Amino acid sequence: MRVASQPDCSVCIANYNGEHLLADCIDSILTQRGNILCEIIVHDDASTDGSLDLLSSRYPQVLVIPSESNVGFCIANNRMVDKASGRYVLLLNNDAALFPDALMVLSTHAEALGTPAILTMPQYEWISGDLVDRGCLLDPFYNPVPNLDASRQDVAYGIGACLWVPRDVWSALGGFPEWMESIGEDLYLCCCAHLQNIPIQVTTSSGYRHRQGASFGGNRVEQGNLNTTYRRRMLSERNKTCVLFICTPTLAVWPLLGLHLALLILEGAALSLAKWSPHIWTRIYMAALGDAIRFRKNLRDCRSNQQRRASTSLGSYLRIFVPYPQKIRLLLRYGLPNLK
Repeated sequence: MRVASQPDCSVCIANYNGEHLLADCIDSILTQRGNILCEIIVHDDASTDGSLDLLSSRYPQVLVIPSESNVGFCIANNRMVDKASGRYVLLLNNDAALFPDALMVLSTHAEALGTPAILTMPQYEWISGDLVDRGCLLDPFYNPVPNLDASRQDVAYGIGACLWVPRDVWSALGGFPEWMESIGEDLYLCCCAHLQNIPIQVTTSSGYRHRQGASFGGNRVEQGNLNTTYRRRMLSERNKTCVLFICTPTLAVWPLLGLHLALLILEGAALSLAKWSPHIWTRIYMAALGDAIRFRKNLRDCRSNQQRRASTSLGSYLRIFVPYPQKIRLLLRYGLPNLK
């Protein structure tokens, strides 16, 4: 890989207090195989550790965008893509590292398609090396279902930890909504792409390693239990609900939204009782539903905008979904989640 002033690809890394993560991430880019012209952009989200010192002393070739305040993942990526000059952007988490041929595989795949597409790669757990997913499908309520089928390339969406997007597609879709803050922004972007018949594909080779949850907390399986945080779970439930409303085509959105909200309230009440903790209801479910109501004008405007530009049918859109609810699958496998 060559760092270039007129790159083919701009690798964008959102960083907050990731001093202990950045070297693995950036070194994995600098040591890429192939003659890929690339620039590296890091948005530092008002870190309080030594991230900025590390970047200035060890990686002078990296374009650093320092933020005076903590603005969150969505705004950070929007700012970086605004500064990017590559035809493609690769959104890469600071807690992820690319396989040595990743950029070459992504670039080759993108050029071979002959049509603009959003790409992701197989994701592997950092320590064990186990395959986590080959992109994701969705259940009826927009919960991610890991795709493990090596023969399937068309997926519902790619995790934002490693997401390759043509810059023109990013601009056409409007980037990440700032009100989402973090969690689910990748789901939103890819569902909007599906509405416009823009393919979402996973490469069949290469990949990336990911310390899941290291940069935000939670979303990890430890000792047979699923662990997450109140904040992450709230953002997840809120933003999935918003994407369901914005992106589900036709009048089918209304019965689906009604069923989703009823099940979400039931889930919150049941989990609060099972854990004997009113904080689960107030800090996750009541907060998520309250925010969705507060954002209702933004959501209506966003739905109107995305549906007006849609060029797919309901049947075609639903091909990215599987019928079995993922939360039931997780409950049977791991039991009730641990919250902290």
